[in-house]
Amino acid sequence: MDLGLKGLNAVVTGGTKGIGRAIVETLAAEGVNVAFCARNGDEVERAISDLAKHGVKIVGSVADVGDGDALKTWAAGAAKALGGIDIVVANVSALAVAPDEAAWKKGFDVDLMGSVRLIEAAMPSLEHSKHASIVTISSVSGREIDFASGPYGAFKAALIHYTQGLAFHLAGKGIRANTVSPGNTYFAGGIWEQIEHGNPTLFAEAMRLNPTGRMGTPQEMANAVVFLASPAASFVTGTNLVVDGALTRGVQL
Repeated sequence: MDLGLKGLNAVVTGGTKGIGRAIVETLAAEGVNVAFCARNGDEVERAISDLAKHGVKIVGSVADVGDGDALKTWAAGAAKALGGIDIVVANVSALAVAPDEAAWKKGFDVDLMGSVRLIEAAMPSLEHSKHASIVTISSVSGREIDFASGPYGAFKAALIHYTQGLAFHLAGKGIRANTVSPGNTYFAGGIWEQIEHGNPTLFAEAMRLNPTGRMGTPQEMANAVVFLASPAASFVTGTNLVVDGALTRGVQL
């Protein structure tokens, strides 16, 4: 299937590792010019070097999504560097699962407001695009109560609501908005590898709950994101696509 992505421009937050890196890589492989940000400068430079093989424009920058002014500045610079924005992927999470007030503030600033500010900053470009698409990254923790039911789950649920609201209000402008909710996703250096070594009891319980007997990969999540972002999904908007290998059991009505 031709996704119709070649020549479009995308911005992705958190593009150097895990799901974010897989999204950037997959978009670039489809011929999309991509601007991404992350907090670690060395990782940004390595990613830029690795992605050069795709022959598209790659713009990597250091930016903290939790810093509102820095995020808006980065988004404006990305739009200028790419010559416009067609696709916005709000990917970064603070992974705030602690029950304290600091975690609630961090989750609000990064997961929720990081997405809101990014989309608002990109909106002038999206309004001029013929293939405008927004994809926010939520989680199965936003769909049901699990071990991350504190700030992480609450803000992931809020993201789904926010995104579906965008879909409704922006439909008349031809701007689509969807959410992808990944299940447990394992990759080197990721949270589940850390849990595997730091809390083997929790890791074993998580594995027991996965009906497929394994966790997902960043590439499997990226495939869903890139499809929803593409013109091939032109009539898909306002959906929350759960990619979890049947981990969750709630029925979406």
